[in-house]
Amino acid sequence: MRIRSTREQQILRVKTALRWLVYYLLIFLSFIIMTSGTLYKPILLVPLAIGIAINNNIYGAAVTGAVCGFLTDISCGKLFGYNAVILAFFCIAANLVFELYLRDRFINFMMITAVVSYIQCRLDYKFYYQMWGYENVSRIFVRVSLRVWIYTVISAVFIYIVLKLVNRLLMPKEHLTIEEALNTNIQSENRR
Repeated sequence: MRIRSTREQQILRVKTALRWLVYYLLIFLSFIIMTSGTLYKPILLVPLAIGIAINNNIYGAAVTGAVCGFLTDISCGKLFGYNAVILAFFCIAANLVFELYLRDRFINFMMITAVVSYIQCRLDYKFYYQMWGYENVSRIFVRVSLRVWIYTVISAVFIYIVLKLVNRLLMPKEHLTIEEALNTNIQSENRR
């Protein structure tokens, strides 16, 4: 690892700002796609929030999850804040799981996205339809909720590719600061 210079720190700040700008442009574009069209469309903000959360810190994951949740509430006509709480929780959980246990691999992203999307669809069905005891309410889950879930999981493939490209171009490289380099050097001398 190299030591970070002042110029590299400026480049790091610019790349980080550009990356977050692109993230939020993608969120805005996904929101526009979700608010137009037919009833059967993917909830693009769920895999996008998870994808952003697994590549950033826990605070960025929480804020992104909450923003995507609020936009999902607006586009789906749900109680304001309902999906924000759900997505913020799952984004924090996904961030911690990827930080501690999993690698940033396609199959891991797809599994987490499928599970989170299914839980969200199941909770929507439970609180908005099944709880009220309508007749033949299970048909809504089979014909609407599961179809939206499948579309969401399929759309996660394309979202993963776009986020991987953005992260490859704009994710800053890991460098040591001068303090980290000195501490690493001192620790290696103490071990000898």
